[in-house]
Amino acid sequence: MTDSITLTGLVATTPRHLVTSEGLPITSFRLASTQRRYDRGSQKWIDGETNWYTVTAFRQLAVNVVGSVNKGQRVVVSGKLRVRDWESGDRAGTTVEVDADALGHDLAWGTSVFTRSVSSTVANDADLPSDRAAVLEGGDDSSATTDEPGEPSGESGGELGAEPGDELAAARAKRPVEVAVPF
Repeated sequence: MTDSITLTGLVATTPRHLVTSEGLPITSFRLASTQRRYDRGSQKWIDGETNWYTVTAFRQLAVNVVGSVNKGQRVVVSGKLRVRDWESGDRAGTTVEVDADALGHDLAWGTSVFTRSVSSTVANDADLPSDRAAVLEGGDDSSATTDEPGEPSGESGGELGAEPGDELAAARAKRPVEVAVPF
């Protein structure tokens, strides 16, 4: 049985990235998740127990994590929970792992700037409704980018994986993505 879990916490180790001999990218790090509660008697926040998780991301998520997440940052992780008992000689313990499905910065603690990667753009454009795909391909949705002070402009991204002369890939990599959330 696979249980799904969503966690918030602090990236406690530098994310470790490797690519297997079959070409599968993998990134992992340790996550420290501490519950806090407000003590009305002393009128301050008190830390509770810290739970430790090993978070592992695969494929494009692994590539994006190693390029975006650093030790000491607060993140939100959603994925599949695995609890494993282990034994090594005279030592034994339990490891709690999360195979990440989604991972990002916890915006309750700060701000973040999103840059869409080219390789995930190509894979995900087929899943977009036609009007959203048109915006990404240069449609006239003026709300997709802005050049107001303090706001991201369309010139902040890199050209990750873009071939020379591939203007569409370069434009996708540079354009901030607007996400419509239905209520």
